[in-house]
Amino acid sequence: MDDQKDILIMKARELKRLQIIRKVLDRHINQQEAAGVLNLSDRQIRRIVRRVRQEGDKGVIHRLRGKPSCHRLKEGFRQKVVSLYQKNYKGFGPLLASEKMLERNRISVCDETLRLWLMAEGLWQVKKQRGLKTRTWRARKEHTGEMIQMDGSHHDWLEDRGPKLVLMGYIDDATGHLYAQFYDYEGTKPAMESLRGYIQRYGVPTSLYLDKHSAYKNNPKYSYKDWPFRDKEELTQFARACRQLGIELIYAHSPQAKGRVERVFGTLQDRLVKEMRLEGIKTLKEANAFLKGYLPGFNRKFNVAAKESGDYHRPAQGVNLDEILSIQIKHALRNDRTVMHQNRLFQVLNRTRAKTVTVYKYLNGRMAIKSGPHRLEYRPIEARPRKIVIHQAKPRKRFVLPKDHIWRTGFRLKGSLKN
Repeated sequence: MDDQKDILIMKARELKRLQIIRKVLDRHINQQEAAGVLNLSDRQIRRIVRRVRQEGDKGVIHRLRGKPSCHRLKEGFRQKVVSLYQKNYKGFGPLLASEKMLERNRISVCDETLRLWLMAEGLWQVKKQRGLKTRTWRARKEHTGEMIQMDGSHHDWLEDRGPKLVLMGYIDDATGHLYAQFYDYEGTKPAMESLRGYIQRYGVPTSLYLDKHSAYKNNPKYSYKDWPFRDKEELTQFARACRQLGIELIYAHSPQAKGRVERVFGTLQDRLVKEMRLEGIKTLKEANAFLKGYLPGFNRKFNVAAKESGDYHRPAQGVNLDEILSIQIKHALRNDRTVMHQNRLFQVLNRTRAKTVTVYKYLNGRMAIKSGPHRLEYRPIEARPRKIVIHQAKPRKRFVLPKDHIWRTGFRLKGSLKN
């Protein structure tokens, strides 16, 4: 049959139409019954039957198949958009590129149309999705501030224009509202500084959902919970500060468990990186200044409404954030009222009977020594006094056995025994 190739490229709807028309031609059903099955008019059925008799099975194929649309955009406009993408927006996704063209170049083009153009030019490839593991779905929290997902994103945010940065992000589980700040690394001090900024802006959240990074959770190789002289729970500095603030820490066992903040980082690694590329951001200070103005628009676009009204954030009034969000290390107070901290010696000037004191290292670099709630005066000891050696013992000589010692020669009787 000459129409075999045409039948292979037919769509499912056209194949169904061909089966019904063949029944009409074989007089198994009439044209009115075929019109009812295909939801077409009798007149259209007569046209299709006539074309099938003249052209064969390919007569059911629509006449506009393969022809350009009358509403398509002009070729000159297509070339202009593609060249603009290659010049200014290379690597941008179709959706983000269409938004930036409208915002910066006043060119309106649908993101799906742009996607097809870029795929035809070989400038965009569809990512193949891997097989996903089955996981239990968890609904969003119902109130704002009930649970905040926290994480740090290590990425080349400045694209070799500046140093490597880490984005510390806090996203509300109920609304998706994002708060973020750039830092040089992910650790105790950046975690405390970012949490302080969040609390000052929104209040103290009820709980934090975070991973098991060493700055957030103590992960000992061996467990000492059964030992009588060990604490049942050894807290990191950040966990201790959260406990004093009344924040519950929930540790995720996998990245997918806190998928909301992970997905937001994926979006920012695409959009924010390219936004900073367009602005020429090169330093940490410039990145944080740009982020301050970028996040309100980002939140307006991606936020959702909470299921229930009411904010679970607690006000931070009356809470000394400087004292709580600090590095606190306990040391023994020696008999001469000196404290050894980080290989430096400090002299406590107050008279106290305390056996131990706590050294506070604040986020702004200041330091304090306290005994309970009382602050102690101190001064650093820059140079330790040298020890004066009154008598130096002579080096002890090593005793060497003589060659004729009995241990060397063995036991021998003098003379000989005669019968």
